Amino acid sequence: MSAAPATVKPPARTQKTAQELVESPEFKALVRKRWTVSAVMLVLLFVSYYGYILLIAANKPLVSTKIGAVTTLAIPLGILSIVAAWVLTGVYVAWANKAYDPEVERLKRQLER
Repeated sequence: MSAAPATVKPPARTQKTAQELVESPEFKALVRKRWTVSAVMLVLLFVSYYGYILLIAANKPLVSTKIGAVTTLAIPLGILSIVAAWVLTGVYVAWANKAYDPEVERLKRQLER
């Protein structure tokens, strides 16, 4: 009497191929979120920078207003425009470190080796 060969079931597949990962709703949502955050930051940066430039062009008397012995309003507004760019960069980096990078790492762990 011969015993039937034991069939071994392959382990359940939990890892994905790169193609499966790229086509997954999780990956697409992550890409959409990154583009949304980037677009909002870009718009805010453009409004800050070009708003300053347009204010200078459109209302020279306002930005020429003296706020000190030799300083006009244009100087602190220009500094504010530069600081706004730094702040927006910091906000993006904080968001990426807190939300984006961990999700990227989680998705990368799903890839087959």
